[in-house]
Amino acid sequence: MPRTSENQAPGEGQPSRADVRARVAHESARRVRLGVPAIAGGVLYLLGGIAVSATLRELPTVGVVQGIVPALRGEANPAVSPGVPEVRFVDTHAFGLIAGNVMQAVGIVLVLVIMLFLLDAVRFRRPATTVTARPLLLGGAVILALVSVVHPVAQAVGAHSFVTGHDFTATAVTRALTHGAVLELSQYLGLLAGLALAAGVIVTMMGTSRTGLVPRWLTYLGIFAALLAFTPFGLALGLLGPLVPAFWMVATGILLMGRWPNGDPPAWAAGEACPWPSQAQLRSERDIARAGARGKRGAPDAKGGRGVSDANGAADANGGALEPVLPAPRGESKRRRKRGSRR
Repeated sequence: MPRTSENQAPGEGQPSRADVRARVAHESARRVRLGVPAIAGGVLYLLGGIAVSATLRELPTVGVVQGIVPALRGEANPAVSPGVPEVRFVDTHAFGLIAGNVMQAVGIVLVLVIMLFLLDAVRFRRPATTVTARPLLLGGAVILALVSVVHPVAQAVGAHSFVTGHDFTATAVTRALTHGAVLELSQYLGLLAGLALAAGVIVTMMGTSRTGLVPRWLTYLGIFAALLAFTPFGLALGLLGPLVPAFWMVATGILLMGRWPNGDPPAWAAGEACPWPSQAQLRSERDIARAGARGKRGAPDAKGGRGVSDANGAADANGGALEPVLPAPRGESKRRRKRGSRR
């Protein structure tokens, strides 16, 4: 950022020094307050995932043999579907399912708060950041949090109505668990909202990497966590799905609280973008350092000599090269050996 005095009008799109100092002070105060919610959001999201996984661990399922038994008996639509135990299980374990999803919904809201703060910090340092990240974050997080609560509640209501009713056919089972109007709508909205929230988190985390607000490995972890937590990719991973986002949120909270082991990234105190060097830049810096080290070994000493050894590797005390010692002629060495033998 070009240097300007406090009374000088900054260039277009460039804040003055006073604005930068005020912004840094504002961010410093908010960071400390947001550190605890970030950690709490990660812990709640993990606890919610554990609660849901533990509740569904003993969920009865209909196997292939159980599914074809009525057909083997000649019953196309039996009066009591093999899926009835699954619906009864959902009815009796509704509290665990709802509580786990509520905790995850609170975690999603806290993720939204942290992402909006990081996005504001990114846009202050890099105004060229796309403006679509904010609506993606807001719309995706709000809708996904609502769906996370509405869907299990609708399942619990449908399961209770099924259990207390008189229709136990396969059609009634499907309607109670998946094909109700509210259930179908919440499924589609949850999928779209999750994709939108994941896109918003990815854009925000890429911005934090470009401005140097977050370490690069934490940026990649946030992108991976968004794909696991808010898209269907994490469903097949079981407990690992909520574990990675929880770890990412806890690490982000530690960074916001100013407790990062290697200290704060410089971009926070500078109030401007301080991008992390690329791999090519790091290689270039290492090459320059090696070249400098080799130059020091061959640099002149205090008396003007370079201290470079001669062909035999010998140098005098002043750093000057000694005269090379030539080997004696072959005949001379033979005569010396003969004289020595006569003695």
